[in-house]
Amino acid sequence: MESFKRKSPEEILDSINKLHRGRLKIYIGAVSGSGKTYHMLQEGQSLQYEGIDVVICAVSTMQRRETVEQVGTLERIPSIHWVQDGVEQKDLNLKALEERNPEVVLVDHLAHRNREGAPFPTRLEDIQYLLDLGISVITTVNVYELEGITEWVYQLTGIEAEYTVPIDTLELADEIRLIDVTPETILERLAKGYMHAPNPEMFHRGNLGKLRELALRLVAEDVNDSLERHREELGLHGASGATERILVPVQYHWNGSIYVRRGEQVAKRLGGDMLVASFVDPKRKLSKESAAFKRSIEQLVEKVGSEFEEIPLISRRRLPRQLIHYAVARNVTRIVMGHSRQTRWQELIRGSLVNGIFKRMKNMDLLLIADRAEQEGERILPTMRQEEDNDPYHRLSDEEAQAEAAKIRRGKLKVYIGAAPGVGKTYTMLREGNDLLASGIDVVIGLLETHGRAETLAQVGSLDTVSRQIIERHGVYLEEMDTEAILKRNPEVVLIDELAHTNVPGSSRSKRYEDVLTILDQGISVISTMNVQHLESLNDAVEQITGIRVRETVPDRMMRLADEVQLIDVAPKSLQQRMRDGKIYDPAKVEQALSHFFKLGNLIALRELALRELADDVDERLESWDRHESLRGPWRREEVIFVGVTLSNNAERLIRRGFRIAFRLKAVWIVTYVHVGISIPEKLNSRVEQLKMLTHRLGGTFEIRLVSSRREIADILITPVEGYTGTQLIVGQSSRSSRWGKDAVVPQILRQARHMDVLIVADYDPDIKLEEGD
Repeated sequence: MESFKRKSPEEILDSINKLHRGRLKIYIGAVSGSGKTYHMLQEGQSLQYEGIDVVICAVSTMQRRETVEQVGTLERIPSIHWVQDGVEQKDLNLKALEERNPEVVLVDHLAHRNREGAPFPTRLEDIQYLLDLGISVITTVNVYELEGITEWVYQLTGIEAEYTVPIDTLELADEIRLIDVTPETILERLAKGYMHAPNPEMFHRGNLGKLRELALRLVAEDVNDSLERHREELGLHGASGATERILVPVQYHWNGSIYVRRGEQVAKRLGGDMLVASFVDPKRKLSKESAAFKRSIEQLVEKVGSEFEEIPLISRRRLPRQLIHYAVARNVTRIVMGHSRQTRWQELIRGSLVNGIFKRMKNMDLLLIADRAEQEGERILPTMRQEEDNDPYHRLSDEEAQAEAAKIRRGKLKVYIGAAPGVGKTYTMLREGNDLLASGIDVVIGLLETHGRAETLAQVGSLDTVSRQIIERHGVYLEEMDTEAILKRNPEVVLIDELAHTNVPGSSRSKRYEDVLTILDQGISVISTMNVQHLESLNDAVEQITGIRVRETVPDRMMRLADEVQLIDVAPKSLQQRMRDGKIYDPAKVEQALSHFFKLGNLIALRELALRELADDVDERLESWDRHESLRGPWRREEVIFVGVTLSNNAERLIRRGFRIAFRLKAVWIVTYVHVGISIPEKLNSRVEQLKMLTHRLGGTFEIRLVSSRREIADILITPVEGYTGTQLIVGQSSRSSRWGKDAVVPQILRQARHMDVLIVADYDPDIKLEEGD
């Protein structure tokens, strides 16, 4: 075990030095006005309340009412004022801070440059000096002020940062917290005069969306690094379930570039990263042609910003085993490669790399790319889908007019989402409700769950609450949200907690999100809350991360339906501390929670999952505004995805995976259950209906096909359906026969479906181990 390993003298010295060094926390946001200073000051107030000695220096409230209020009783150490190009600047007063020697200092603008003659040229160096004195620092920075990001920001938006800090500054921080704000909220603050726009181009809706997505993805990458370090310390190997990592094994051949390009596109659309590897016999010298292909692949990999590695090949027979070992060690979730070109007999005699990988893969999927060059002339670059034809002179039918009118009358939906309970979703929802009430909007609480948290209850303020409905069931009286009373009250906005809640049997609607849809249809706007683990399509990923199957879910379409989705981000260790302080659950439940769902590894992975999911949501919205705004690049030509399922326990996982891929690729998707027999026995009907309902809930089409023998299953899955010709087929690893014989379905598919992409979704094994020499 890692905990029993003796530390080196250098490690011991480093640990001792850290005992005396201050802590650094960084609030990061997309742009000025996102609320970084507000939250920093709010945390300062909380620390002061707990007895921590906190001061502020060089903090810029910009005279925003909300931010000024958060200063409260915090002691201000006068900063050093000076003027540059007619603009007043504030430097930290290091001498005064050193004499005052507080436990914590709050300071704005990490990227600030000091005046000439200052002890240090930059604020970052000021902060490092304070940390060395044992003074902890909480500070703020915008994503476009980080070197390495600035060039990308300029390419995407044309915006240049006045000052920057090194990108590795984030690695110095003990804690990073993202303050996520939607473009709509920023633009509303701007319109109301709560803030000013020093750079109007930055506050263009599309640019705000791009900067927001960059911030989400940047913090997600940082979280992923900490997750991998944590898993290594625990001796865990393989994918965490929080993110996608694509491995593209290539040969030095002309089609290597095709697979790299396709792998890059898959990684981008799924919000992951890509590795490219070539397994080469060290005893064989490359031919001139192979050397040329190697150079072109290396150049392409560098161009797309991925990693390339050349691995000494042990032996061709052991290549599948070596490749899987390499993939597990690098937390790969999906291998992308080409179909086998061998005949069945050649595979039996020589062995097949694809079949070898298929037999050994655990917790990672295998995507086999069709070589469409012969059929379509497609080589490296995928084509973009044609723009939809929106004819401004098209006369709407009565049905189309009614649908558009319903959209206009419909209320606005905003959802606060978090990685776990206790991050502050309800708190923030109530605060926004009071802000709306103060501005003259009629706001009420439809359903509130404080879970006994005093600081959340205090945020109710002046908000009225609609009384709950009492429902009698088997002699027990239960409370539920009274949707009809809310409709009768008819406010402008209603606050509804816990969107994923399942209503008491006997309620008018079975799920709370259905109540929300009813309220929205009546023109009432809703602000609600949920956790990322409640998204239907992430159900399997959450179980892989936590070992817990979440029973209450919300269809992903609710995220797409929402006009705004905003993340409430909290660092895992801070969340655990809130738990220990009794701010989330009853003290009696704390230890159990910390050793189960709230384990550090779970919280880190769920946080990364939430950051990446919201980044993808932001990118989808950018695409809906303007296809060229998307950071993930263009999608392929029109895709049609078939998902082949059995009635096994793995079926739901395949359906959810099919939905997530289809949604990211803008594809039509069809779930097919192939039954062997002339009809489906009555005892199986309920299971078939479960799969059908899940498919429809996620927006897919479910169909049943009947065959007379297992040998026909592969043919029927590949056959076009209702005029659709599939471009990708998704099947499960568990659908293979226990015998690698003539009735095994997946091997038949691999031989017969080489004209289309085939994704084999691996069985999940929570106890995967990386064995020596495997």
